[in-house]
Amino acid sequence: MSEQTPASGHLVNGPADPEHDPKASYALEPDYVANLTRRVVSTTGATVPVESPLNGQPLAHIPQSSAQDVAEAYARARRAQVTWARTSLADRAAMLLRLHDLVLDRQEEIIDLIVLESGKSRKHAFDEPMHIALTARYYGRTAHEHLDPQRKLGVVPGLTRVEVNRLPKGVVGIISPWNYPFTMALCDGLPALLAGNAVVTKPDAQTMLSALLGAQLLEEAGFPEGVWNVVAGPGAEIGTPMIERSDYVCFTGSTATGKLIASQCADRLIGASLELGGKNPILILRDANLEKAAEGAVRASFSNAGQLCVSVERMFIADQIYDRFVQRFVARTEAMTLGSSMEWGVDMGSLISQTQLETVQAHVDDAVAKGARVLTGGRARPDLGPYFFEPTILEGVTPDMTCFGDETFGPVIALYRFHDEADAVARANAGDYGLNASIYTSDGARGRVIAKEIKCGTVNINEAFGATFASIDSPMGGMRQSGMGRRQGSEGIHRYTESQSVATQRLVRFAPMLGMSDETYAKVMTAQLRLMKKLGRA
Repeated sequence: MSEQTPASGHLVNGPADPEHDPKASYALEPDYVANLTRRVVSTTGATVPVESPLNGQPLAHIPQSSAQDVAEAYARARRAQVTWARTSLADRAAMLLRLHDLVLDRQEEIIDLIVLESGKSRKHAFDEPMHIALTARYYGRTAHEHLDPQRKLGVVPGLTRVEVNRLPKGVVGIISPWNYPFTMALCDGLPALLAGNAVVTKPDAQTMLSALLGAQLLEEAGFPEGVWNVVAGPGAEIGTPMIERSDYVCFTGSTATGKLIASQCADRLIGASLELGGKNPILILRDANLEKAAEGAVRASFSNAGQLCVSVERMFIADQIYDRFVQRFVARTEAMTLGSSMEWGVDMGSLISQTQLETVQAHVDDAVAKGARVLTGGRARPDLGPYFFEPTILEGVTPDMTCFGDETFGPVIALYRFHDEADAVARANAGDYGLNASIYTSDGARGRVIAKEIKCGTVNINEAFGATFASIDSPMGGMRQSGMGRRQGSEGIHRYTESQSVATQRLVRFAPMLGMSDETYAKVMTAQLRLMKKLGRA
């Protein structure tokens, strides 16, 4: 790999010196941090320190919430939601469109904070304000399409008027992850707000500041006090109090945690949407454009250092092109720049934590010990930063290796040959996950046919993941162990509503009239049913 000089490092021994030791001073101004952290509902006095994964530099002390603080956040949300639900849909949509402009205007600030908190490269951090702008604009422009009352067929033509209303659930609980800290903190909540709900959100502890900046921007866009509330703390301590008070829960994270949340929601008979783990496949068919496929495969495998729910970890390559493709893929991977930099020009940044680094290292070490071959990468890079790991391509991965079926969530991809496309699809469908897949082929129509055979919630043809994820009008979510429910599109907002059917009946009633017997009524209704079928009515 080519490398950029690390932003900073330990250059001298002795007392902490801000000039030489990044841990000697905070990366952010205290007043800036205080303005963000004051938005956490917290009375405990307890805080948790957070550091940048780039170089260990301190960022903030995050106030921690108790179960009582969670109760207070929900009380505020319930009070605010009553008035918010009566706010006109046009006004709610206008706030989303103002948010769109604010996010684009403030993107440099947003990106800086994301890079500091997550360690990702600047170009991958840019994806986050872009995605929130897309989401805010989409729901702002399509609000009436999704939420206006809809006329439906009445049972008696002309005499039965039926409308379906979309009513807000009430208060939505959102538990968001660290890997895309700005977009995941906001994107699921925006349609919830538009639908008239209030929100209580618990962002991941490692990336609270990006989520709190999102809360500040919502306030600046005009969303009233109380409709968006932030709590902080371990899921084991405040997750259950959130679920006990929510009318709906949205969670993004591990399959194991998702199952626990689903069980708790089932006990309360409330709905949940869960985007969970993945072991996503990419298929490089024999007619693929090799350069285009190699470029896309790099993004599919190593965006955000592989810490992306929809990134791929299994690559199936047609025999006819295997050697030629792999040569290009390895060359592009080795040309990537790695670095702990706030600037543009870095292709891949850091992993988020020591835990994540240890998982990636363990998966690679296990594979190598059992006979897998490292085509490139395979090493931690402490010279660049505490949690850096090289983009890694493995060959010869077998079912007895941990990385064969378990999600690595890091910059590691395993290559497999295939001869028959049906076999490739079967192998892509193997395992319990089904979140995202990619197909590279020169025949788009054939790619779409193959896509229907793949058990994943999204399939991208001649693209890594961006085509589906950035097309906000289309649903995004997982099949099987990768979750349930969908974000984006109509499903992404209707999940936060209760459908209510309202029927107005005129002139006739559904009972005998004018002295008609029950038997005669039944005969008349039977004749009408037969007539409606002949007329082609649904």
